Amino acid sequence: MAAENEVWIETPEVVRLFPSFVWKCRLRPEIHQPINTAILNRLDEMRRGLPPLCRGEAWQSGHGLHKREELRGLVSCIDAAVNTVLSFLRVESRDVSITGCWANVNSPGATHRMHAHPNNFLSGVYYVQVQHGGDTINFHDPRAQTAVIRPPVTELTAYNTDQVVMAVGVGTLIVFPAWLLHSVHVNESELARISISFNIMFTAFAQTMGQPLWGEQ
Repeated sequence: MAAENEVWIETPEVVRLFPSFVWKCRLRPEIHQPINTAILNRLDEMRRGLPPLCRGEAWQSGHGLHKREELRGLVSCIDAAVNTVLSFLRVESRDVSITGCWANVNSPGATHRMHAHPNNFLSGVYYVQVQHGGDTINFHDPRAQTAVIRPPVTELTAYNTDQVVMAVGVGTLIVFPAWLLHSVHVNESELARISISFNIMFTAFAQTMGQPLWGEQ
């Protein structure tokens, strides 16, 4: 029956429109090990005198970690990753800056609700300490209208799911559009989940890129 109904068409094609990207890599051990040691030492100093996190609690540092000398190695890796992403996107201007860089410490039982990072072009996360049960990040479909009708499906695919769960590990570095909604499941491991988040924006956006694209009237 299906064959009879398809005699009137040529080879069908599914066109994927407006895909959302997430760029992911893993730093080599000889690169990420000294970076992670420097980060953990810095966090120990920052949290000295603070009470230990209780189960389900989370802590974030200030947003200026990229200015710390001991994090220069990580910043260098972030710069290289961002340059690769801008090249992939065929973005002409490469004059960008880190607008914020901070640590996230999620104790066992802690989670991070769905959110995005406004007023930036790119965002990213670097993973310092993760283990099974706390080694994923969720990316959510930003198209709100797709939730209007959700019929039951026989199998989840890239074309019918509303989120993608991405596995990460120690030394994983990811970069994604700052508008892309993301969240973190409950940390079901027995150790704190530690990551470094960052935002990227064009350094002189208002001066160089902020004019209307439709030109003068």
